[in-house]
Amino acid sequence: MNPVIEISNLKIGYPRSVVHEAIDAQLFAGRLTSLLGLNGAGKSTLLRTVCGFQPALGGEILINGRHLKEYSQGELSRIIGVVLTEKTNAGGITVAELVALGRHPYTGFFGRLTTADRRIVDEAIEAVGMNSKADCYVSELSDGERQKVMIAKVLAQECPVILLDEPTAYLDVTSRIETISLLHRLAAGQNKAVLLSTHDLDLALQMSDCLWLLDPRRPLTVGAPEDIILNGDFELFFDREGIKFDPSTGKLTSVLLANPIAVEGDFNTSYWVGNALIRNGFRPVSVAESDVRIVCRSPRDISLYLPDGHEITAVGVAEAVEALITERKQLNEIGSM
Repeated sequence: MNPVIEISNLKIGYPRSVVHEAIDAQLFAGRLTSLLGLNGAGKSTLLRTVCGFQPALGGEILINGRHLKEYSQGELSRIIGVVLTEKTNAGGITVAELVALGRHPYTGFFGRLTTADRRIVDEAIEAVGMNSKADCYVSELSDGERQKVMIAKVLAQECPVILLDEPTAYLDVTSRIETISLLHRLAAGQNKAVLLSTHDLDLALQMSDCLWLLDPRRPLTVGAPEDIILNGDFELFFDREGIKFDPSTGKLTSVLLANPIAVEGDFNTSYWVGNALIRNGFRPVSVAESDVRIVCRSPRDISLYLPDGHEITAVGVAEAVEALITERKQLNEIGSM
């Protein structure tokens, strides 16, 4: 498979301030790629450089095998669609009118829509599930609905590449999931190359076909989420004092967990017991790694087994973790005598 965009030895930033250099990556059609990086890592700068909004300081960007510099703005507008972080300020026009602006690269100076243009606009609105709101004013929409309309506008451009800068930044949890799920469906269903920057780690790990990890301290890391996690690159990426990434759960914690507790049994219950353990400073591990065990038979039937053979039964996750905390306090008090 040939890449739609190929980045080689790219240097990004400003003449007196280099943000990152020696970036190598490829973007493929049919895949959702998430760009992750801490604040100041250069995510927005990279996106602006890739779409031609900002000149590169070095290296090259090839689009369909042709150098970015060789494209006119008109040509680029038919290849790359961009959705920026800023909230949409288009309250005085309807959804259909806003999406129709995506046809500008094809309609010429006067912007007259043909029958074919209107059909493409209707199809874009339908693709994001906003048919019932087509005649509504943008000011009447929720943030999540506005984001869908902006994606529909890009779809109306009929671009093979879509770049989005923090598309879930102002959205609630449900809208974030809907938006990323929509982008993944569009990438796969319409064979588009979708690249988005995000701080939403959980969704990026769940929904992305590929990750780009941008860290000023090391080269760009590229790969499938599962491969990046299993080969240890994700732990390096979040290598900060007081921060730990657990590859078994895909979670970050703000404390260094030093108390291993074995968790086994019912999958769903074990997962949420592990979540509570992490929050309280424990580290969920396999049975072979700890002589303290929590056996989860169901959400209302949980047992804690201590090294001395003592068993404590609990009804619910909170009760089980509270029992564990109590035991830890008692052991600490005995140890300090």
